[in-house]
Amino acid sequence: MAPPPKHRDKIVRSAAELFRRRGYAATGTNDIVALSGAPKGSLYHYFPDGKTQIAEEAVTYAGGRVTATLTALIAEHGPPEALRIYGRMLAGWLEKSGWRDGCPIATTLLEIAPDADGVAAAGRAAFAAWAGIFAAALAAAGVAEDRARRLGDFAITAIEGALVLARVERRAGPILAAVDEVADLFAAAISAGRGD
Repeated sequence: MAPPPKHRDKIVRSAAELFRRRGYAATGTNDIVALSGAPKGSLYHYFPDGKTQIAEEAVTYAGGRVTATLTALIAEHGPPEALRIYGRMLAGWLEKSGWRDGCPIATTLLEIAPDADGVAAAGRAAFAAWAGIFAAALAAAGVAEDRARRLGDFAITAIEGALVLARVERRAGPILAAVDEVADLFAAAISAGRGD
């Protein structure tokens, strides 16, 4: 078995952090190298297609972290409460960052997805995974599959919009309001599915 790549993961994690905070265009490869502590040659060794390849990997990595968080929250709390908890987590992270950190993938996607098919595909996969977690939990709770899918999609849409508004307004209110409203929709759909 081959040893794990020594610097590859550090490069991806560093790029994800920088792209989230600064954006793709404002982050240079030298910034990624500096934060990761990897030799510059590692960048070209692991990512021969350059910065766009790094962005694709960073979106996949960051998307996977959110997927893991949502999966754990759903398993422990169920859809309505997991969504509320996640919203409070997002609000806390955003406030702690001085309103600089938003969605871990949105900044990159907004900048380059139209011109970078691999980055766009990684973003679609991440958003679909996040929505799918909510949809699967709702379906398991008795919500019709089509309704569960639409609610899962809507949850992600509401969160993404709320993150933008929260950053602009520099307050957590939009996030908390959005997740409360969607969580209420989740609870009503579950209740209706059970015939309550």
